[in-house]
Amino acid sequence: MSRVDKIVQNVSGLLSAGAYKAGERLPSVRQAAREHGVSKNTMADAYDRLVAQGLLEARAGSGYYVAQFQIVRPAPQAPHVAAAVDIVSLLREQLDQHYEVRPGDGRPPAFWTEGSELKRFFSGFKTAEPASVDFGYGSSWGYAPLRERLRMLLLERSISVPPDGLLLTHGVNHGLDLIIRHLIEPGDTVFVDDPGYYPLFGKLTLAKAHMVGIRRGPDGPDLEDLAAKLAVHRPKVFFTQSHAHNPTGGTLSPAVAFGLMQLAERSGFLIVENDALADIVPATLPRLAALDQLNRVLYVGTFSKTLSASLRCGFVAGHPSIVGALSNLKMLTMVATSDYVERFVFNLIQGGQYLRHLRRLKARVEEAHKASGAQLEAAGLKVRQSVTPGFYLWAEFPGDVDELELCRRAAERSIFLAPGSVFSPDRGVRGPAAIRVNVAYGTNPAFIDFLREQIR
Repeated sequence: MSRVDKIVQNVSGLLSAGAYKAGERLPSVRQAAREHGVSKNTMADAYDRLVAQGLLEARAGSGYYVAQFQIVRPAPQAPHVAAAVDIVSLLREQLDQHYEVRPGDGRPPAFWTEGSELKRFFSGFKTAEPASVDFGYGSSWGYAPLRERLRMLLLERSISVPPDGLLLTHGVNHGLDLIIRHLIEPGDTVFVDDPGYYPLFGKLTLAKAHMVGIRRGPDGPDLEDLAAKLAVHRPKVFFTQSHAHNPTGGTLSPAVAFGLMQLAERSGFLIVENDALADIVPATLPRLAALDQLNRVLYVGTFSKTLSASLRCGFVAGHPSIVGALSNLKMLTMVATSDYVERFVFNLIQGGQYLRHLRRLKARVEEAHKASGAQLEAAGLKVRQSVTPGFYLWAEFPGDVDELELCRRAAERSIFLAPGSVFSPDRGVRGPAAIRVNVAYGTNPAFIDFLREQIR
């Protein structure tokens, strides 16, 4: 610590302990400098930092005084806000990084992504020559060359997007947030995958929507369950994930995709198709957006899962009438996304680094997916089979297991688990005890040994 840091720490500690009363004058700069054995400039710098922190008040010609600060106690949260925060408690654990072994994580380790082509590219990247850099906000639609490149990439998935039908976002979660703000009113019924993407449940809870879970099978939403729920409910939107499904790892089959679109057309609901891991699964897999050509489907994607969690860059593709409204909403709530991040991603794609990176990432995922499934089954769990390798496996426990108690025991060994109940929109309804396993950590010896012990 510098001398200034030490003085600031010392004085702020005295203030917190009540050594000075509010409004009391502190020793002059000259006197305090002598007491701390530093120069007057150093002492004045320390006092100025304390002023900047709101702990002191500078009065011209008089000196420094204790500010009238007090601890602000947070107001109680509204019930729907408290419920939403409780739903995403797993996300908080992922972000805080307390655990040594992390099979419950939502994304692969950094060395799978940032440590390959990207690390070299990060160090030498420049957005443009200084004279050509635009230091303004940029368009609310996002960086135009990247939007055009994405339109070309989506054609490989048989999705034709008009020029005004694609909006860049801060990843999938931002796209989902904009869609919910635009389409969902309090009390609206929405369908979601069950099990499904739990951060979405938190957003819908904040929006005061009525969530109804549609049973998720190995090849997509269960059409019989969907038809039965449609006989009772009139959903405005069905939020679903097509491939490398989070959390089950399942893949949408052509038959289920076709049946789902028929039911949507007949019942009049919109579909939001989350395809966050599209870049590591085959482009030829069936997409709802390809069947529908963005008539009643909004298609959401991201680079954050396959590049870096810190590179918040994604998109929403859909009918221009809806995407235009989302662009206006984005402009009102945050003006624009980061032009620098979007240029960075565009240059990675154009330079071929992203393609080379994806080749390595796919190979790692395929190997880890196979090895993790084998280890989990050998430990005694029932692993849901998935046709296409992805980041996740869904593993069920035999017999009667308390998921939360299991997670508590794992935490005592610094193992982070993602319990199956978190991924259900109705956490009061219990199915077989299960966990979502990130394949990057599925063969960790400490994790596998723990599972064997618990099952025994």
